[in-house]
Amino acid sequence: MSDSSHIIDIPSTTAHKLATAKQKKDTADQAYKIGNVKDALKSYHEALMYLLGLDKNALQSIGVVSKPASADDATGKAKERTEVDDILEKIYANMSACHLKNENYKRAIETADKALANNEKNYKAMFRKGKALGELGFFEKAQKVLNDVKTQSPADAAAAEQEIARLKVIDDEKERVHKKKMKGFLNKAEKKGNNLFEGETEPNVPKSSFIEEVTD
Repeated sequence: MSDSSHIIDIPSTTAHKLATAKQKKDTADQAYKIGNVKDALKSYHEALMYLLGLDKNALQSIGVVSKPASADDATGKAKERTEVDDILEKIYANMSACHLKNENYKRAIETADKALANNEKNYKAMFRKGKALGELGFFEKAQKVLNDVKTQSPADAAAAEQEIARLKVIDDEKERVHKKKMKGFLNKAEKKGNNLFEGETEPNVPKSSFIEEVTD
């Protein structure tokens, strides 16, 4: 087989993988909409298998061109993005929503972070990360993330504010219960300590436990 014929095969394979990945994502989206989270996650995972590792040169050969994105804050240079990057971002953000539904908060954070790695302004992923952090008890971290959503995305500000308020109620209740337990523990310890001084001056120990003097 000549080199030229081999090059022709690459775009065909790449195009098939991309089309299949899109189909899997659409299937996952529909499954999520009807509440079938398990099937949604399965199809999202399958979509990732087709997308991850696709060569950008091969993508360009089938007309999937890179497009400029917002400038990177650290370098000031625009990040190069393709359609695959956009799809990956959406898949990871949607997987985060699925994991939240399943109360798998650690995975919800991990997938939200992957979506944010593709687009740091994906506020839905950011919101889900904040919510998951709060559910795990990391209230300060959650509040910081949700405050970022509130200040950076007016469209999501109300939802972020509502979630912050909800988490604050949970945090306050946990703090109240903790203080109540500590107070009970300290009162019990204090009462026990007082008994050592106010009761018998000598512990009530059976006589057989004392060493008797032996006389000749």
